[in-house]
Amino acid sequence: MLSMMLLKTLHIIFMVAWFSGLFYLPRLFVYHSMAKDKTSLDRFIIMEKKLLWGIMTPSALLTILFGLILTCMYMPEYLSQPWLQIKISLVTILLIYHIWCIKIYRNFLRNRNKNSHVWFRWFNEFPVLMLTLIIILVVYKPNFNF
Repeated sequence: MLSMMLLKTLHIIFMVAWFSGLFYLPRLFVYHSMAKDKTSLDRFIIMEKKLLWGIMTPSALLTILFGLILTCMYMPEYLSQPWLQIKISLVTILLIYHIWCIKIYRNFLRNRNKNSHVWFRWFNEFPVLMLTLIIILVVYKPNFNF
């Protein structure tokens, strides 16, 4: 059976890989939305596909898997703590963002993008906010007294 330290390590490794993709894919969307020539457009589709399906999605799934195993096997008492409930909510929102990225990729694939590079620049900032909030929750484990 995997030790708690190994599970934490794997959870963090795949979380970092997932966030790397969440930071970079929308940046590719910025450049893709500005591209005009077929060679560049085709190159962005390939880059986005490899990042989305080769790194981001497997990393997201493994992040969640190792997080669930850690919580259920080693720290089930955390489930009743508000900081973890908020973290799980934020991760759920990140999954929705991830799915939105898939939708955007498919729009580019079908040449149906309607968003400007400026829109994608703002879209790209969301994962930074989410990562900041999640790290604060995990490190400080605030005790919310409502």
